[in-house]
Formats: sequence, C-alpha cells, structure tokens
Amino acid sequence: MKIAIVNDMPMAVEALRRALAFEPNHQVIWVASDGAQAVQRCAENTPDLILMDLIMPVMDGVEATRRIMAETPCAIVIVTVDRQQNVHRVFEAMGHGALDVVDTPALGAGDAREAAAPLLRKILNIGWLIGQHRTSKVAAVDTPLRQAAQHQGLVAIGSSAGGPAALEVLLKGLPRDFPAAIVLVQHVDQVFAAGMAEWLGSASGLPVRLAREGEPPQPGQVLLAGTNHHIRLLKDGTLAYTAEPVNEIYRPSIDVFFDSVARFWQGDAIGVLLTGMGRDGAQGLKLMRQQGFLTIAQDQQSSAVYGMPKAAAAIDAAVEIRSLERIAPRLMEIFPK
Repeated sequence: MKIAIVNDMPMAVEALRRALAFEPNHQVIWVASDGAQAVQRCAENTPDLILMDLIMPVMDGVEATRRIMAETPCAIVIVTVDRQQNVHRVFEAMGHGALDVVDTPALGAGDAREAAAPLLRKILNIGWLIGQHRTSKVAAVDTPLRQAAQHQGLVAIGSSAGGPAALEVLLKGLPRDFPAAIVLVQHVDQVFAAGMAEWLGSASGLPVRLAREGEPPQPGQVLLAGTNHHIRLLKDGTLAYTAEPVNEIYRPSIDVFFDSVARFWQGDAIGVLLTGMGRDGAQGLKLMRQQGFLTIAQDQQSSAVYGMPKAAAAIDAAVEIRSLERIAPRLMEIFPK
C-alpha cells in the first residue's frame, strides 16, 4: 500500500516509519510537515492512505482532511499522541471523511511489533475497504412496507467516514421529545466512543450516551454502540455486545446490528445508512427492507464519502434515497409526536 505521513514531529515520523516497516508491502511515498504541504503533495501524488496528525503549523489536520477529501480524496487515518485533549478535533476530522483514529506508536518502549500492532491492524482493515471488488447486482426487493405498528418505534442508524458531522446534522433536526428510540452504530474505536457520545449530545441537544449490555432501546434515548465488539438486538428486545462474527472488518459492524433488528424487532423501525467508505450496512439494510421496514440511504451529494450508501443503492436496499437535511423531517413524519 502507498502511504503518506503528515506530521511535524520528526520522532513521530520515525515511529510511524518503523511501525510500517513490519509490513514489507507498505511503502512511504512522501512525508509532509504540515497540512498545507499535504494538500499539495496529495494533488501531485495521491497515496492509498494518509496517516494524518492533528496539531501542526500552517494548516492543521482537520482542515487538511477537509481539503484533501474535497479535492483529491483518499483514505485518511488520524494519528495522535494525545487523544483526550484532541477528541473534538478527531470528530471534526472524521466528519470531513477521515476513516479512523489511532495512537502514535511508542518509539523505543517495550516490544516494537506489539506497539505497531494497532496501527497495522487498522491499515489492514482499510486495505480491505479500498480494495474491494464489485459484487454482482442483487435482484430488486419487492416487499411492501409494514403498516405503522402500535408498538414502540426504533430508528437504527449506521455511519462511518463523515459520520460524526452527519449524525450531528441529523440529530439536530429532531425534537428533544422525539418519540422513537434511536440506536447509532458508528465506526469508531471504543477509546473514543464515550467522547463521541458526549460530543453528539452537546452538539445536538439530545440525550446521547453509550448503550449498555442488557438494556432495551427506549423512547427519548439516543444510544451509541460503545465497544469494539458488535452490538445486536436480542430476541427479548435487549441489546448485547458480542465478538461474533469475528471476520467482520469493522467493529462494531452496522450489518450485524441491522440484521438483528430485521430478525427480532417487534415494533415499527426505520433503518438509516449514512456516509462511509466500503459496504458495511448495505446487506443489513436490505434485510430490514425485506422485513417490510422503511429503509433510507443518504444521497451522494450530501455524503462526505459515498461508499456505504452507494452500496445500499446498488442492491436496492433503500426504499428512499434522501439528502442528509431531509432525513430528520422524514423520521418525524413516520414517528410524529
């Protein structure tokens, strides 16, 4: 994989080079010391993946991510040494299309290969995402939508790259007394999940917190998947975290959650698939549609990364394709106060 490093700290650059050296297929094609250089170098020689620092002179990693994704898009992973201090910047960068975030590998402390493992694992996952082949088109789904049930409503939302900003817009469009339960599955490492829930809550004005093992979705609550395990709905209507299936690239997997909603939710439900790279969520959304649930995919124009919604549209998994700004009003039509 062709990889670029954007970092103004020579020790961090060296730590990243040493970590990448454990995988001979990874090639560092250029290094930039600030975001402005990165934008220029990316236009001249676009890599498969950029390892982007956040705090840099001239132009920081958030603005560089925004510019690159708008002009010469490619996969970007945020690499930071102080995630707690930079948590809001991380979500801003992910809102502009960064795929993931990881700590800078430690240099000269303990087992070097062990220190490099989290970074290399994320790069492996992204390699699968950007190298996926097209799948054959699935026959169109012709299942009538369920009539509104007299039971509790649920909105199941999946998102990845660009997701934090998209979720903020969607949640801001809903009233504080929105009557349905909401469960969010965002591709984010568990060390950032609690910070993301707090950030979404303060940005949207809705009560957002991490989903707890064994609790059911409840009206008036926005629950975010909070671990590196998958979250799923059980037959008794409660939520559970599970390591299976182990072969899913992203954890938590949107497909796993949508599939469980299709199988076990007894009330009315809506599946919403937002911006993101890859195909996670498309098959799960299709299963929800086949069970008669309303399914919505974000449109290309409003998506930071038109991967997951595009995959859903390609297999006819979405009943409706809507711009981000039109999704919340549609949810309120289905679940009026």
